[in-house]
Amino acid sequence: MAATKGYEPAVTRAIVVWCPDWPVIAAQQALDLAPELPLALVEKGLVFACSEAARSDGVKRGLRMREAQARCPQLEVVPYDPVQDARAFDPVLARVEEITPGVQPVRPGTFVLRARGPARYYGGEEEAAAELLRCLEELGLPDARVGVADGPFAAEQAARSTGGTRTRVRVIPASGSPAFLAPLPVAQLGLSDLTPLLRRLGLHTLGDIAALSRVDMRERFGERGEQAHTLASGLDGTAVVPRTPPKQLDRAIEFEPPLDRVDQVTFAVRGAAEQFIAGLTKAGLVCTSLRVEVTDESGRVSDRTWLHPRLFSAPDVVDRVRWHLQGAGAIDSGLASPISRVALAPEAVDDIGHHEDGLWGGGADERIHHGLTRVQSMLGHEAVVTATIAGGRAPAERQVLVPWGDRPVGVARADRPWPGSLPAPAPSTVFEVPRPVAVLTVEGAPVEVTDRGDVTAPIALFSATGTPRDARPVDSWAGPWPVRERWWDASLARAMHRFQLVDADGTAWLLSLAGSGWFAEARYD
Repeated sequence: MAATKGYEPAVTRAIVVWCPDWPVIAAQQALDLAPELPLALVEKGLVFACSEAARSDGVKRGLRMREAQARCPQLEVVPYDPVQDARAFDPVLARVEEITPGVQPVRPGTFVLRARGPARYYGGEEEAAAELLRCLEELGLPDARVGVADGPFAAEQAARSTGGTRTRVRVIPASGSPAFLAPLPVAQLGLSDLTPLLRRLGLHTLGDIAALSRVDMRERFGERGEQAHTLASGLDGTAVVPRTPPKQLDRAIEFEPPLDRVDQVTFAVRGAAEQFIAGLTKAGLVCTSLRVEVTDESGRVSDRTWLHPRLFSAPDVVDRVRWHLQGAGAIDSGLASPISRVALAPEAVDDIGHHEDGLWGGGADERIHHGLTRVQSMLGHEAVVTATIAGGRAPAERQVLVPWGDRPVGVARADRPWPGSLPAPAPSTVFEVPRPVAVLTVEGAPVEVTDRGDVTAPIALFSATGTPRDARPVDSWAGPWPVRERWWDASLARAMHRFQLVDADGTAWLLSLAGSGWFAEARYD
């Protein structure tokens, strides 16, 4: 321990508030699910979080989805949505800031603040913790836990070490963090890549790490090793940086009595749309992605995120609300249930300076945009479509038409193509319907592919018309490359072999063999 002398970073007393199972609570609120329902949030095929009812049946974090469903057959599986998770926690932070400023969010469900100010105001650290718990109980979070210690790391471990409703607060005395942290396992450091190595070296607890030299830890493990030693020693000098409360850019309008016609709702929402855009303009921002949330008189909520190729104006916002309500119906169509509330929230914003017109205006692109937007406003969201490239393996299926301003679903990024898709360069001419062709051996027999993926004979002749008598010699060819899709669904399964071929004229073709038929999918011009 002598090596650590002189290394005494300034450690601040911190209060950490932890809301157990917050991702589950946020999902239950968003989907209106019963608290007693066994629920699991899944990310990348693994359980990210689960409810108490699910844990009682053996479900736990890190399980594969199938294993979790085997342990709990009635398990409700929902994809984990980190955006929804964070969005649902914002009102909690805003409410806490009303009773004590200086809140720094750590992650959704956990936040930290300096202990000095709340302790002075409420008469002590335990009193401040009790006031925070009362605030969270009013928000429907009766299981929240509070830890107070030297530094945010020790305070969070103190909060997580509490148990039951009677011991929801744990205060570690000043300078007592090293002794409190010593028996905790090294996994509490959150260094998943370093933890197995530390265990193999016989370092199983934080006390084992703290007993080592800080210099030795740095020389052996680098900065991460030094950080681990600092945390294990109770010398966490991480500063608590209060968040800057976001500007209130959302707008909402409520209807009493609820309105049951699309044209009534869109007319009433015009004022809120103008206030929404004016608020963004005042903040020096523009909205490029808008979330419309509609609540009917029974309390059911329907929301959708709308994109814009440039930026939203007030009429654009009104159009999105109308399209959200009417779907494919007419503008004067009725609604299945009267609407009691419409909320507008910016999902993505940008600096207004990035969207200013140039000295001589926007030119042709600006006129095209206004023209397409005007037609879309009159005829509906899906009346104006643009061509884009989406995910897929066949060239024809990657050509997708999407409504003007929308982002296509399943876009294939250039650095992450679909497995089995064509490598670059892409063919320049793609046939909407594959054309029958003839691919023959030197004797004039059709070339086939065996079950082992080998051609029955080298390709020697090719006919672009599909007629064997028009066949001409082949300059070169490559393949086959097998493609198997939806093998688990007999009605939609597809299997083929792809080839690339250059004919005697020097024209390159993309061919496919499906069953016993040869087809040309595209041509490399």
